[in-house]
Amino acid sequence: MSAANAPISATQDTPSLLAQRFQAAVGKAVGDEHASANPQVRPANNPKFGDYQANLAMGLAKQLGQKPRDLAQKIVDALDVSGLCEKVEIAGPGFINLYLSEAFIDRQVAAMTSDADRLGVAPADPPRTVVVDYSGPNVAKEMHVGHLRSTVIGDCIARTLDFQGHRVIRQNHLGDWGTQFGMLIEHLIESVSPEKLASASFEIGDLNAFYQQAKKKFDQDTGFADRARARVVALQGGDKQTHKLWQALYNKSVEHFDAAYSRMGVLLTDDDIHGESFYNPKLPAVIEGLKKANTLKESQGAKVVFPDGFVDREGEPQPIIVQKSDGGYLYATTDLAAARYRIDELGADRVIYVTDARQSQHFAMVFATLRQVGWASQQVQLDHVPFGTVLGKDHKPFKTREGGTVKLIDLLDEAQRRAVEVVKQKNPDLSTDRCEQIAHAIGIGALKYADLSSDRIKDYVFDWDRMLSFEGNTAPYLQNAFVRIRSIFRKGEIAPGSLADAAIAIRQPTERALAVKLLQLPEVIEAVAQSLEPHRLCTYLYELASAFHQFYEKCSVLNAADEPTKHSRLALCELTARTLEKGLGLLGIGVVEQM
Repeated sequence: MSAANAPISATQDTPSLLAQRFQAAVGKAVGDEHASANPQVRPANNPKFGDYQANLAMGLAKQLGQKPRDLAQKIVDALDVSGLCEKVEIAGPGFINLYLSEAFIDRQVAAMTSDADRLGVAPADPPRTVVVDYSGPNVAKEMHVGHLRSTVIGDCIARTLDFQGHRVIRQNHLGDWGTQFGMLIEHLIESVSPEKLASASFEIGDLNAFYQQAKKKFDQDTGFADRARARVVALQGGDKQTHKLWQALYNKSVEHFDAAYSRMGVLLTDDDIHGESFYNPKLPAVIEGLKKANTLKESQGAKVVFPDGFVDREGEPQPIIVQKSDGGYLYATTDLAAARYRIDELGADRVIYVTDARQSQHFAMVFATLRQVGWASQQVQLDHVPFGTVLGKDHKPFKTREGGTVKLIDLLDEAQRRAVEVVKQKNPDLSTDRCEQIAHAIGIGALKYADLSSDRIKDYVFDWDRMLSFEGNTAPYLQNAFVRIRSIFRKGEIAPGSLADAAIAIRQPTERALAVKLLQLPEVIEAVAQSLEPHRLCTYLYELASAFHQFYEKCSVLNAADEPTKHSRLALCELTARTLEKGLGLLGIGVVEQM
């Protein structure tokens, strides 16, 4: 059976269905050897020019030495879009505009409506094992605004891939080993009372201060620096007192991290923690493996690898250092050990690292080394997900008024406080408990959405007023759209979900625009999974909410002209609410029933 005559699947996204028809048409028009060309089907930017647009003619015409518009006409002449489109037009130099048929829209929306859990998103086939490395705070330090981006971006990526049906393994690579712990533990032993030391009853705020004191001492006192390095050796050697203090620092820090994750609705748990200390015993094997692969070299007393393709400013091969001249290991060594563990023992065929953009070259060199040594085959996908910096209104890195680092917990507190004020203004009759519950969803949601809705590679300006606004591309705007839909059902005394079997009939322009936007969910999910860019989902949800508001202004729902139209529109409203809820859920943001 040819692609053109294949039955239409309700579990296939619209671009895939159209792409099959285009590939069949290209085969007929210019030969089967070109049938695999990418049709480049994507949503049209302006509904005046159709619902979708295919841009393959320009690139293919260049290969064939033909005029793009002439080639576009040949493809359209051979194109069979029966059952999908009511009209196909050629525009400009060779764009092919596609207008979906009413019958196709009705059918696909009805299938999506009856698919309560998947909403038309087909399970991954085949599913992959994906490791997502994100958050990665440092033990003995409070989480700060710098941890916000890795945590929320990584959590969204993990949720999205999990929803697709992949086996997702979250990994929290804590900074919990190395010289800084020898420095901190030595300082505690020398400056804290024996009683407090014996009980190891530290608070996370105390540890911040202790760390700063220890770092100052380490930089200024060579004797202390020597003792701190000796303390690292004692820690690595299993000295009981040293390890007990390290464990106390670790436990208190994890307690602090868990509290932050819980408040943020982040899905990381203690079982996901594999910090630097976990990989420490595996580091000698990394050096031995590099040696056996004949890639280990010596440079100025240190052991290094020269990954293919990396040179310094002088054009000389650039090394990645894996062992210092004193025998100490570096971040690269740990990252190589972690990658081997994730690929060999966890069975990952895709590994995703979510860190700030400053580490881009580091991970590029680590990935190149993994390929070069053969520890990561070409079947294993390695992705670094870089992100920019959170800026203040002065467009400089976001700081407190005093110029210090903004603590993440303080940021969460402020988000909740400001959201309480917004909720009270909007609905002063709410009880205190209900107000706090709603404010939590709005405040934390606004904080996360402001981050996720920005193109992650770019810096973004932190602005409380903008992120908590009920207008524009914000979490409160989307949450309020969900509330508005729920209020329709409450007013009509209709149970949400009771109209899953309602006949769908999309006829009005704004009704149609909303339906077409709903049908784009599967392709948006796939785009996020491939690009690892959460802002694509945010943009889609904002456009969906905007389309709903335009529909609601133009089309009466509860007072529709007849019962079939009323039920069809209610089903469309319910599908919009479930899509908003699912989309926000993938961002790690909750919805509320009222505001």
